Amino acid sequence: MEKIRVIISNRQKAVKIPTGVRMLIRRCCHAVLQLEDFQDSAEISVSFVDNDQIREMNQQYRDKDAETDVLSFPMGENGNYDINHETGAKILGDIVISVPKAMEQARTYGHSLEREIGYLTAHSMLHLLGYDHENGGLARVRMREKEETVMRQLGLPSSSSYYDAD
Repeated sequence: MEKIRVIISNRQKAVKIPTGVRMLIRRCCHAVLQLEDFQDSAEISVSFVDNDQIREMNQQYRDKDAETDVLSFPMGENGNYDINHETGAKILGDIVISVPKAMEQARTYGHSLEREIGYLTAHSMLHLLGYDHENGGLARVRMREKEETVMRQLGLPSSSSYYDAD
């Protein structure tokens, strides 16, 4: 596999990011790219925000005035991506995670914050690679199966029943 660069920035002060979460996110990105047999160098940006920030972004980009757990901003379309001309890496896009929302969901589903952030990262990585679950059906099932495959590989299997993430 080629070089994978995951740029992580913490843009919130609501929650202290636990030790190991950044490494988990990197492992998660690698695992999804490996699962999808992505052979090129890649660049992914991951930002931690609070509920107000993600609500504002959800309103601005999706016209939904509500907090959400994660937003994905794919930079590619149909396998075509912008290239970082300094590194030659394909720029897959941006993942924005609301850490307070992830904490709330981890409590709701009875698992760790690490499991929740790992899941949200896997979910978003699939979006960056072109997967979509908005219309439900088989596409949603396939995406869910891939997310759980990655979570099992990372040693974070599901501790709760299926739930619907946006």
